[in-house]
Amino acid sequence: MKFDWIAKAQHLLQTLAFCLAAAAIQYAFRPERPYEIALVYSLCIGTSIWMLIDFGRELFASAARTGWPTGHTAWLLPLGSVIGGYGLGTLAADWWFGWSSWSGVGLSTLPASLLITALAGAAASYYFYSKTQSGYLRTRVAEASFQASQARLKLLESQLEPHMLFNTLANLRVLIDADPALAQTMLDHLIAYLRATLNASRTGTHTLDTEFARLRDYLELMAIRMGPRLSFELTLPPELASAQVPTLLLQPLVENAIRHGLEPKVAGGHIAVRAQRAGSALLLEVDDTGIGIPVSGIADGGFGLTQVRERLRTMYGAAAQLALLRGRPDGVGVRIHLPDAISNATPR
Repeated sequence: MKFDWIAKAQHLLQTLAFCLAAAAIQYAFRPERPYEIALVYSLCIGTSIWMLIDFGRELFASAARTGWPTGHTAWLLPLGSVIGGYGLGTLAADWWFGWSSWSGVGLSTLPASLLITALAGAAASYYFYSKTQSGYLRTRVAEASFQASQARLKLLESQLEPHMLFNTLANLRVLIDADPALAQTMLDHLIAYLRATLNASRTGTHTLDTEFARLRDYLELMAIRMGPRLSFELTLPPELASAQVPTLLLQPLVENAIRHGLEPKVAGGHIAVRAQRAGSALLLEVDDTGIGIPVSGIADGGFGLTQVRERLRTMYGAAAQLALLRGRPDGVGVRIHLPDAISNATPR
């Protein structure tokens, strides 16, 4: 039988606090008796009851929700422990003082002592019962919250993937008739991208070099469609390649830059994706030289920015930040700040 000794010690300390309170109550009603007598009897009886209940319940199957035995044992155990603990504790205290509570003057105080013990035992048992049940409920709430967060992340990913896939397949359909060779090249990049996406869907995070490899396949697909109107640059220092980041984090930002910044611009433009470190933090930037975001669109930033913000909030809370970089003549920059993301990165 394996015990949780830390929990047992916590229960013992809390029981001792109940004993001190019970001793103070007894002394308040009978101040003519020395406080030491009430204190010793309370400690001996309370500790005996605690041992019988806390170790006794290990002998029975307990409900996960309460940590307490089920059926008739649920009330027989505390009742028997209070009676048995009273007897054992009284004997121990009698031995300490060198007298007997079962004869003479001691018998006259027996009903009051039993009543105080019963009330204190019932109050303590209910306290531990409620505390265990509350702890179980808090654990279940935390589990449910975590599962909801994971489900929310999967929902966001499922929203993003079809969005990109729909656009790519529409472009591929046009190229099949217009330029079969180019369509074949585009299909190869699409297969590589989907294979990487399938692998990434099995986990919530992956390495930064995997994220950049997916971006390269996507940008190659877009470069086929836009031709010389699109140029791109991916900058990933080798020492940051193994840093862990959420899957599908940068692709919606790159897609946003192309759809809303570079495609509407007649001359097209350039897009740069960079990773750099700032102490233990990881900085990811997506810059483009497109037409920029109108003032009315800054607040929400469209589909891509909204979903990335949601993913960051769900996974990191307020620790991660996403900011739009302004004050430039053209285009838009987006910066993501991930704190303590470098600790798991290893140099190559």
